[in-house]
Amino acid sequence: MKFEETGLEGLSIEFQAFEEIMENAGFYSVYDYERVTFDYKILMHDDVYYFRVQAFATEGEIPNPHCTVKLMKPILGKHYYPHGIEYDETFSKTIVDKCNKKINIIKEKLQEEAI
Repeated sequence: MKFEETGLEGLSIEFQAFEEIMENAGFYSVYDYERVTFDYKILMHDDVYYFRVQAFATEGEIPNPHCTVKLMKPILGKHYYPHGIEYDETFSKTIVDKCNKKINIIKEKLQEEAI
């Protein structure tokens, strides 16, 4: 599931500031030199969901603290062992509301730091 019109997509920010904001919001990251994904793991009734905020480098390389990254649309997926994550699901209102709260929490901080 893609979250539309969140105010996050298209924001540019220095990687170091983005990483700090996301880690403080409970996300952890995985990256290569061009892309970064911040995941927030949600456990509910023996199911595992991942709320993801992704970005790509526009100047420099990740994880250089001063490289610039541009955010993409946040996405939500459900993990199915051993196959992976499915994004084309119908998610409960509880899960979607939890993600929207995370969006609002990080949105304010990200906008303060956006380039």
